[in-house]
Amino acid sequence: MESHADGGEAEAPRSMTAMDWLERLGPALNMTSYEGVFVYARGDQVHSMRIAHRYRNGQVEERLVMQDGGSGEIVRKGMDVVCVLPDQGRIRLDEVIPSGPFAEAFSSQLMPVSQWYQPALMGEDRVAGYEVITVDLTAKDSDRYSHRLWVEKETGLLVKSHVRDIDETVLEHFQYTSLEITDDIADEKFEIQTKGREITRHLGAPEPKQSSVGRMTGWTLNWRPDGYMPAATPSSSNGKAVAFSDGLATFSVFVEPVKGLKMPTGASRVGASTVYIHEVRVAERPFLIVVVGEIPPETARKVARSVSIDDALAQGWVASDH
Repeated sequence: MESHADGGEAEAPRSMTAMDWLERLGPALNMTSYEGVFVYARGDQVHSMRIAHRYRNGQVEERLVMQDGGSGEIVRKGMDVVCVLPDQGRIRLDEVIPSGPFAEAFSSQLMPVSQWYQPALMGEDRVAGYEVITVDLTAKDSDRYSHRLWVEKETGLLVKSHVRDIDETVLEHFQYTSLEITDDIADEKFEIQTKGREITRHLGAPEPKQSSVGRMTGWTLNWRPDGYMPAATPSSSNGKAVAFSDGLATFSVFVEPVKGLKMPTGASRVGASTVYIHEVRVAERPFLIVVVGEIPPETARKVARSVSIDDALAQGWVASDH
């Protein structure tokens, strides 16, 4: 194996701890250029996507194209994202994009995850033709899932990951089936090529001056698992939704007046993604509290049931919606 001691770019693996590898993960995700195909399995749903990703002039460019279940693509240039949804939006690309390695949590500064997860090096492996180091992140409590990450040795790029339940069941699985880490990617690989309805979004950073309480309009979250801090608020939430991340997993809380059809309450889970719906009555009016994220159903239940809605604000909130 080649030595990289001269450049210091990739230390000899045996001198690096699990946390050293994790610290390389976030920067590597954005600043490595590569193309390939990955599969993503969530419950009984399996999707395959082609990706081209490069870091050029300080900006991330990326194109994701569905390989099965219909056509569609996502192109990102810097903070601007365009989703192309053919077939009158029959497919929703946000449902098939991995929540793990592509979550903002991975590309932002990793929080002190060793407080909430026990990191451990599990040895060496090979994925899609590349030498990798395997890192385990075992949850220290039952409020979160454990993770296993396969990190490419030279770049620190995440090439495979598992989300595991407390009984070691693999709930979600992400893996490159083909991969080429290279700066030589043609410009046309980043141009939209699918015809269809385009939805454009701008990835705005969360405003650091706003506290989580300040973003909750008329409601309070009285409990959340240790380590979960306010993250980017879901778009168009008008203060009715707040997202939280512990550096690996995220969940969002939505609070809305009940409108139209009655929703089934309780928990549903696909892979590691849980949706928990709870209905409450405040000031004689029904409200839905929805928790969505990569957390165990019991955790989502505790979060949802800890939400309290202010009577006076709830009345004004409903009135303003009419």
